[in-house]
Amino acid sequence: MPKIKNDEFCSMCKKHKSEIGVGPLVIGPPSRSAVKTISKKICGQCLKLCQSSSSIYRKKKKDDEKTESLIDTKKLLPKEIVRHLDQVVVGQFAAKKQLAIAMINHYKRVFSEKTTLEFNDTKIEKSNVLLIGPTGSGKTLLAKTLAEILNVPFAIADATALTQSGYVGEDVESIISKLLVNCNFDVAKAQNGIVFIDEIDKIAKKGKSLSISRDVSGEGVQQALLKLLEGSVINVSPNGGRKHPNERFIEVDTSNILFICGGAFAGLEEIISKRKKRIFNNTIGFNFNSKEPGCKPMQSGFSGESRISQDDLIEFGLIPEFVGRLPMLVRLDNLEISDLVKIIKEPRNAILKQYQKLAILDDVDLSFSDEAILFVAGLVYELGTGARGLRSVMELVLGEVFFNIEDFRGGKIEINHVYVKQALGLIASSF
Repeated sequence: MPKIKNDEFCSMCKKHKSEIGVGPLVIGPPSRSAVKTISKKICGQCLKLCQSSSSIYRKKKKDDEKTESLIDTKKLLPKEIVRHLDQVVVGQFAAKKQLAIAMINHYKRVFSEKTTLEFNDTKIEKSNVLLIGPTGSGKTLLAKTLAEILNVPFAIADATALTQSGYVGEDVESIISKLLVNCNFDVAKAQNGIVFIDEIDKIAKKGKSLSISRDVSGEGVQQALLKLLEGSVINVSPNGGRKHPNERFIEVDTSNILFICGGAFAGLEEIISKRKKRIFNNTIGFNFNSKEPGCKPMQSGFSGESRISQDDLIEFGLIPEFVGRLPMLVRLDNLEISDLVKIIKEPRNAILKQYQKLAILDDVDLSFSDEAILFVAGLVYELGTGARGLRSVMELVLGEVFFNIEDFRGGKIEINHVYVKQALGLIASSF
């Protein structure tokens, strides 16, 4: 009788490799015991069982994560989102309200699986957002804070760096590669993230006249962005930048990615003003007929200062297909002096608190008088740079203080409006 070796048995089920269905044994990594090194051997049946168990575990973990997101979305209300935004962004209540509603409805759409039989065939379309507001009004901060509240991946892209595919510059797919990098290339997370495209007004068509050359950084980019905004499966380079023919790509479905586009749209006010004047002239007089070409009836509740129509954006230079994929138009107001005062000292990450923290690290108690804060806010308002301009002014005011910070250690520094005027010099003299 031939001698049976111990290494011809499966280490898990103890079956011999000659038995039906066992098949060849797979040698696992060796484990070192106190006496000698032992190599484990696993049969085909046990290997399939391990793979099946691992697949079930991964599926269960994915379902649990999805369920957790669904529960969180149901618990989070638009009023809660606005309350969180108030801690970071000053003013802009109407914009916060619109954005909160857009966020909740979007993620309800993403995680909605169980609906009543009446709406089983109803598909909820995606509503991307277009933020329109002057520089420094808080467009980027609003989008970034929303992603933090909802705990989803977030990426910021600059539209001015994009060109149509095939030309020098970045492809539109590079936007999604930034989102993948920010979530460690977890495709499932990236497909539920938020992308903010800044300076979107810079890709408007250069003019209405026809040109022999292609507008590759204007209308061409708008056309290239259509598939991303609408929702499609795209190939993304894992290294970012431009694609290479022999490179392996990552497939990402953008159907559930929320795109928020932002821009200052300088000159849009003139377009709105002309439209208002045209509508007003066409509605004056006893012979007005709303059915005549070019005549439009006045809408109820129309506000000329805040209402922006899609026709205005098309006249500005955005193509109709691009405007149609950004149905949620959110307008941000110009910041007043009172808003800038609050931005300096009230938010959780207020600029004054940041400089006070820097001073505390040098054992210095730094403070500003109310007159000094009001003077800084008034100067920034006159310069028209918005909240972004506050840091530039504060750097000029506190430059000399931090240069000689070691002379004030263990003491207190209070900045008044007289010192602010002296520190700003010529800038303040024109105010």
